[in-house]
Amino acid sequence: MTYTSTIIIGAGQCGLAMSAELSRAGVDHLVLERGPKAGHSWRTERWDSLRLLTPNSLNGLAGAPFAGRDHDGFMTVDAFVQQFDRAVARLSPPLVTSTEVERVSPLAGGYLVDTDRGPIRCDSVVMATGACAIPKRPACAAEAPGHLQHLSPQSYKQPSDVAPGPVLVVGASASGQQIARELCAAGRDVTLAVGAHVRLPRRYRDTDITVWMEILGLFDTRYDQMDDIDRVRRTPSLTLAGGDPAETLDLNVLQEMGVEITGRMAAIRDGRALFSGSLPAVCKAADLKMARLLAQVERWVEGSGLSELISALEALAPTRVPDAPRLSADLSRFGSVVWATGFRPDFSWLDMDAFDRKGGLIHDGGVVAPGLYAMGLPAMRTRRSSHIDGALDDAAVLAAHLMAGLGHARAA
Repeated sequence: MTYTSTIIIGAGQCGLAMSAELSRAGVDHLVLERGPKAGHSWRTERWDSLRLLTPNSLNGLAGAPFAGRDHDGFMTVDAFVQQFDRAVARLSPPLVTSTEVERVSPLAGGYLVDTDRGPIRCDSVVMATGACAIPKRPACAAEAPGHLQHLSPQSYKQPSDVAPGPVLVVGASASGQQIARELCAAGRDVTLAVGAHVRLPRRYRDTDITVWMEILGLFDTRYDQMDDIDRVRRTPSLTLAGGDPAETLDLNVLQEMGVEITGRMAAIRDGRALFSGSLPAVCKAADLKMARLLAQVERWVEGSGLSELISALEALAPTRVPDAPRLSADLSRFGSVVWATGFRPDFSWLDMDAFDRKGGLIHDGGVVAPGLYAMGLPAMRTRRSSHIDGALDDAAVLAAHLMAGLGHARAA
């Protein structure tokens, strides 16, 4: 049986960041990746036109900052994948590719990791598979008519792959809004079912909104300093879009293009989709949350003494809601449904009592049990934890915890 001190499961941004920390400290480890190369999900589970949501300056990998010239731009997925290749060449991590983890179970003094290549015994395990392993679908999806093509942000690639006919996009966070925009721009008839979402301008006072959030320190609030960590972890992703140039994407923009917006999909009965009547309230809540954030920016500008050097305040119109939003739709007229209803992590191979009654992984800032860690989960240690650059700080903290448990001292 093979033995190593630490097994890292997943060679995405989190796995490579942890490997870099352990390598610097001289900790023996292996990085197991299900795909043939690092960053497998980025290579195979993103749509073709996707650009990253955060500026290039925030998208370095494993301690290496963005090396290009356009720090304020938004790289394509293909460009980001090339960063994985450069990171692997630079770090030479102990990477074992095309390896499926089948089971992780406690073993006296450590863990047993069963793979399709055989078992590995180790002292500690880092589960760096992230939060977006399996697309979620509401239970009502099972009631949809059989003719419909079902897609998710993982399986959708481009408009030409979508079945003929109108498209129903369910979910209005970042993925749902971007896919709805792309389909509409391609001439498709699109209806967007809107649930809870976060509305943000791409730029405010001529500065990217993520830069303002950095200045305000909003990404760095610790998980144990948040009033309601469960609520924070359920908050939808930032509804932003990258581009060249990057522009604001929200429900107003989509309606101007011709996308019909409805309320949250509540059920499917007798071949009809039923939508909640809460669309006005949901949109008002998103506007209020955005207004609170922008008020924080204004307070910072007022207190900075730099107001004369900062671009003028921009007025943002409230979300326009149809006077009588559609409450149902005959699904026979649609050719496809894109379920942009979120993701969940996949820990189906973890053979331990480590889950709550809803199936969520129980952890304390990424520490699941002695010698067992998770990375890449929403607000795991800070609000930044699910961002690309959040992997760096989380890896440093968890690697120190891991090494203390193994009795290692951090290398100078």
